[in-house]
Amino acid sequence: MSANSISAQDNIQLPSPIREGGMPLSEALSSRHSTREFDPSKPVDKQLLSNLLWSANGINRPSSGHRTNPTALNSQEIDVYLIDKSGAYLYDATSNSLLLIAEGDHRGLVAGTADFSQDFVNDAPISLVIVGDYSKFDRDPDQAMLTTMCDAGIVCQNINLFCSANGLATVPRMTMDTAGLAKVLKLKPTQRAILNNPVGYAR
Repeated sequence: MSANSISAQDNIQLPSPIREGGMPLSEALSSRHSTREFDPSKPVDKQLLSNLLWSANGINRPSSGHRTNPTALNSQEIDVYLIDKSGAYLYDATSNSLLLIAEGDHRGLVAGTADFSQDFVNDAPISLVIVGDYSKFDRDPDQAMLTTMCDAGIVCQNINLFCSANGLATVPRMTMDTAGLAKVLKLKPTQRAILNNPVGYAR
């Protein structure tokens, strides 16, 4: 593991995100594709990780606390969790840091369940799990869940495009052990893991 890669600790302060660079959006769209073969020997360093998480769900207007990802009624009901071989972390956009939720390698829960699992996920150095809290909407529960899922999809696309623009590999997925992740991530009953993106370098 390189000096810049993350390791298990209570809090990981990330460097300030770099908001410039990468390829133009049109080129990122043109080159975007799903990758299911990752090189487990190549970690994602802290600076690139900070840029990735900020792009996914970070604060781009500090005066208002508004995010890079739009949400209905600015509810900000989406959280991003990072899971790697050392632990499971919550991305805190306000402090641009990772908060340790659970130690240990829980990437197998992202890979799938006992009935169906995609083992390539375990080769990706990190997986980002997109979690929505539909209780933040004062509306019909079905509509609240649908809105939360749509907002989660926006975060997922932010991740896909950042990876495309910055030489990282990823694939958007719905397969995962949602019950197992809910327990490990200590989710509330109104929170649900909706999508996930394993991220790394292509093999």
